[in-house]
Amino acid sequence: MSEPLIVTLGCRLNAYESEVMRRHAADAGLADCVIVNTCAVTGEAVRQAEQTIRRLRREHPAARLIVTGCAAQIEPERFADIAGVDHVIGNAEKLEPATYRSLSTEGLERVVVNDIMSVRETALHMLDGFGSRARAYVQIQNGCDHRCTFCIIPMGRGPSRSVAMGEVVAQVRRFVEAGYAEVVLTGVDITSYGTDLPGPSSLGRLVKQVLAGVPELRRLRLSSIDQVEADRHLLDAIATEPRVMPHLHLSMQAGDDMILKRMKRRHLRADAIRFCDEVRRLRPDVVFGADLIAGFPTETDAMFESTLDLVEECGLTYLHVFPFSPRKGTPAARMPQVDRKLVKERAARLRAKGKAVHARYLDRLQGARIELLMEQGDIGRTPHFAEVRVDRKSEVGSLTWARLGRHDGRRLDGMVIEGMVNA
Repeated sequence: MSEPLIVTLGCRLNAYESEVMRRHAADAGLADCVIVNTCAVTGEAVRQAEQTIRRLRREHPAARLIVTGCAAQIEPERFADIAGVDHVIGNAEKLEPATYRSLSTEGLERVVVNDIMSVRETALHMLDGFGSRARAYVQIQNGCDHRCTFCIIPMGRGPSRSVAMGEVVAQVRRFVEAGYAEVVLTGVDITSYGTDLPGPSSLGRLVKQVLAGVPELRRLRLSSIDQVEADRHLLDAIATEPRVMPHLHLSMQAGDDMILKRMKRRHLRADAIRFCDEVRRLRPDVVFGADLIAGFPTETDAMFESTLDLVEECGLTYLHVFPFSPRKGTPAARMPQVDRKLVKERAARLRAKGKAVHARYLDRLQGARIELLMEQGDIGRTPHFAEVRVDRKSEVGSLTWARLGRHDGRRLDGMVIEGMVNA
């Protein structure tokens, strides 16, 4: 290898951080190494990380193998014990240029993972480009101050800390000047943005500042939000700014009040329904995705049915379903567990529900004329994040108008409309 191979697992924030790592590695002249940026959101994610690391060791026997990310931060010894792993680096250290300079001189200790809870600031690392030409991600926040009983991520990311508003605007402008039509604001808990900054700051205020400061930006998209933290400025931006994409992914997790309390969530079932109703009133074409956990400890059949029913009551379109898996060190791991077979059955039912509501949504799009952001060759996304395969290839990252046709339950077919490209 003439340059490092960076393998990214997990979330959009990891994707952003991998680009920072790529730049630092290039600046340090690193070559012939493989860097794995791991995820720890579920036990399965950690197991997949281990499998990926072992596979990469077999495929690149002569390369130095470096493991970082949330799983490495939380369980450094587990990854240090994998045969062939040369270095384990923490989440803070992976973003420091000095780490890569030490790697290039082989002066770095084998395991460098410090206390992430002591980190109090998040610096934005200015990038000129992104690995994908389709869209760019901008980190606005890191860490989380909440303690949901099922979640290990605060142990991997540390306390919530926000990037200064001016730095975010400058990075968005930089990406737009580099040719990106769509930018995604990302973080661990982005609706907590600004609580640690001086003066009045919030996600909604930031969104308005980005749109005002970068008028050339065509599309602004948000990663997952916690609906209970959505501020009035965010709702106003969703209602009045067409450049804010009408697709919100919600950290919903369950539809039963007792389970939500045992999860230590900050909303109840009625709050979730009320939020979706209000946003739909403000932006009638909005679509919602949601994270949902099946088989949380103590979940009865009736409690699960409440979550299943919530899909219809909130009008959800995209479901991201997690079968509950206990994470060592979390309160939920010590609660009475649901039988694993039943957990998998409930997850399967939720996923089937998700396929049905998604197909129903695609039915409604047939015949529509809509602008696509091209992701690869002949595949693009609508503003609502529906996937479309068109009848000809376009440049990745370009905006192309198409007439939508039939679908297979997963993606629509489309026909490019002549004369409306980049309209």
